[in-house]
Amino acid sequence: MKILVTGGLGAVGTPLTKKLRENGHDVWVCDLPHAPGPNYMRCDIGDYRQLKAVMDRVEPEFVYNLAAEFGRWNGEDHYEKVWSTNGVGMKNILRFQEERKFRLMHTSSSEVYGDWDQVMHEDVLIQQPIRQMNDYAISKWVNEMQIMNSQDRFDTETVRVRLFNTYGPGEPYSEYRSVICQFIYRALHDIPYTVYLNHHRTSTYITDTVRTLANICEPKYFKAGEVYNIAGEEYHDIKSLSDMILNYLGKDDSQVSYVEVESHNTRDKKGDASRAIADLDHIYTVGLEEGIPNTIEWQKAVYGVK
Repeated sequence: MKILVTGGLGAVGTPLTKKLRENGHDVWVCDLPHAPGPNYMRCDIGDYRQLKAVMDRVEPEFVYNLAAEFGRWNGEDHYEKVWSTNGVGMKNILRFQEERKFRLMHTSSSEVYGDWDQVMHEDVLIQQPIRQMNDYAISKWVNEMQIMNSQDRFDTETVRVRLFNTYGPGEPYSEYRSVICQFIYRALHDIPYTVYLNHHRTSTYITDTVRTLANICEPKYFKAGEVYNIAGEEYHDIKSLSDMILNYLGKDDSQVSYVEVESHNTRDKKGDASRAIADLDHIYTVGLEEGIPNTIEWQKAVYGVK
């Protein structure tokens, strides 16, 4: 199958592209940086002309849309990029899908569950009045509504996935990255960081996420119109992540500040992945006790820390 992965150089896109090629697919990638191939084209999906050049050259049968501006604070500090990429970019992809009829998988986020304080199952958002708590989360829910409208009006075939705190090797540090990535980098470099005590998460190791995403393009797994939580099985507080990292590194918490709540952030993300387990053969294989050390060792190698 000829597949296009937008955002294919990212923390999830890179291993997903590798996995799809291992599965025998003809995979093309587009992303923002200038980069070598194979089968790579530079493209900002928010630019219709650039995306058209990619679509004309690749003529994909299936598109994985992983291109997005990521993160809560990124969405506040660079909101114009969040809306041009996540909002306009999604609309551009849907216009091509409506015309060319490829199948699509779109990566949404657990952030769309906003202020919901109970178990997050996929139907909550159409059953309850949910308030998303930041622009990034809002943009991801807008994307899902764009997709649902396109399905209703043009019979497009799309699967939406909501990723729950995917982490692991391959995620480069920035102040806008995921909590595990930030804690590890800051602990390695003795940089102060903040732990929010009254917050809980369901974390998912990168290989578990990628294995499931790669299944979606296969005809026996693809169910047009469906939405899935992609989540692990460990529900934990944020402090436990920090403690595991510091213990592995043999460091104390002298650089850590403890705060009760981050006001613009969902407190508790308890993900129900039973639908993905049933439909997509989603499997939980790597727990935090293995995944955290793997990620620390990767960062040590990348950033030259002994």
